[in-house]
Amino acid sequence: MGIAQAMDTTDFHVEAIDLLSNHVPCEAGIALVVAVYSAIKKHSVVAGLLVLGDLSFQGNIKSVRSLAEPLQVGMDNGARRALVPLENERNFLEVSGEIVERVDPVFFSDPMTAAMKALGMT
Repeated sequence: MGIAQAMDTTDFHVEAIDLLSNHVPCEAGIALVVAVYSAIKKHSVVAGLLVLGDLSFQGNIKSVRSLAEPLQVGMDNGARRALVPLENERNFLEVSGEIVERVDPVFFSDPMTAAMKALGMT
């Protein structure tokens, strides 16, 4: 992937602000990986992409608690594809037909695969 040198020589400053002050945890670990990879590669993320999933401190993928709600919100806001953790593949059966018809799932099993798929590199 060719990012090891950039990771070693670049300082990253990330600030996550709870704009609504509702103190609800944000499961955005994979989205952060995608954003950092996009910045390092200087390559845009695929248009209309919804990124789901979080990371544990050990770097393991954490599945999404519910697919229906984030996919519905994504679809309502123009998402055409959704990066979904592979662990949630069976949960896709619970999603309404309208969402399945309009939002294509793209499954991933590790953070770098997610980042590469988000940038359209695979």
